[in-house]
Amino acid sequence: MLLPSVALKTQLFTASAPRLIWRVTPAEPIFKLLLFLLVFCQMGARAQEPSNDDVVRVSTDLSVFPIRVTDKHRHAVAGLTASDFQLEDADRVTTSLYFAAGADRVAIVFALDQSGSLREIISQQRDAALALFERFGKASRVAVIRFAERPRTIVSFANDSEAARAAFNFSPATNSHTAIFDAAAAAVHSFDDAVRDPAERRIVILISDGLDNASTTKPSSVIADAQSKNVSFYTIQIPLFEPRNGRLEVRRPASGFRELAEKTGGKYFLVGDSRAALEPAKNRDLEPIFRAIEEDLKSQYVIGFYVAESAHDGRPHGVSISMARPGLAFSVAQYGNARTHHFSVRLDPRTTLKSPE
Repeated sequence: MLLPSVALKTQLFTASAPRLIWRVTPAEPIFKLLLFLLVFCQMGARAQEPSNDDVVRVSTDLSVFPIRVTDKHRHAVAGLTASDFQLEDADRVTTSLYFAAGADRVAIVFALDQSGSLREIISQQRDAALALFERFGKASRVAVIRFAERPRTIVSFANDSEAARAAFNFSPATNSHTAIFDAAAAAVHSFDDAVRDPAERRIVILISDGLDNASTTKPSSVIADAQSKNVSFYTIQIPLFEPRNGRLEVRRPASGFRELAEKTGGKYFLVGDSRAALEPAKNRDLEPIFRAIEEDLKSQYVIGFYVAESAHDGRPHGVSISMARPGLAFSVAQYGNARTHHFSVRLDPRTTLKSPE
């Protein structure tokens, strides 16, 4: 079964026409002209098609995306309303614009690396971590996943911060393998059982040293799944150090660890740096990071549109959302800042069931 899809295009593709040279005889000018127009139009059609990298798939008729709005100095802009955005829909396949400010309700999954080197640090941060959750509305939910070689759900989604706080206390894993991206995939799938609330922000806060040596899941697969479900990752790397060029340097995280945040609308954080390698206390305080996550969530908006029944015709339709005020731009997930973002809506025709005679 194919899910409905919305393709997000962040730029207009252009293609330059090739230099075509013919020797035209009087008998064939019309034929050559028609051939030229056919080739040119086909190239233009291919140029308008979004690539697979530009597609964000959703499974409902309400498509919503968390966005960040900035001014020309790249400062976050607060106090916006729906009237600050314009919905352009030449085919009339949408019914209205969806807009929400900040994050009144959040669903947070804490994904905790259970390797021995991180146990003590993570346990010490439980109060700061749960304080982040408690500063959001009472309708918010929290879950906890711990992982080493395999992920395990310790606390399922609920409004019970005490149960989540207890899940931050654990014994270190006995094996030396860590599967970060398997755990990330499990965190995304933890949202599957919940009814989608468009106003609820879906967040995964993944705390790890960033080293993966056991995952069977590819980072690109997790990122695509998170994008389709509007799940944003905030990845926090608690650094390990290694000698390099005669001094201690932070070990680089596994490929995809940082992109997991940057391509899903979240952020990547590194706790401390190499200068603090000999001062462990400076690499243990995560409270400033949790504060930064809170401020980032509350400064964001959620924008989208309701899709009309007429859109279920199997054909692509172009929709654009623009900033109405000059000097402002917005970003959607991993896509860069722009005053206008273009969407290509293509939904499968609905099937109707015949009643038995």
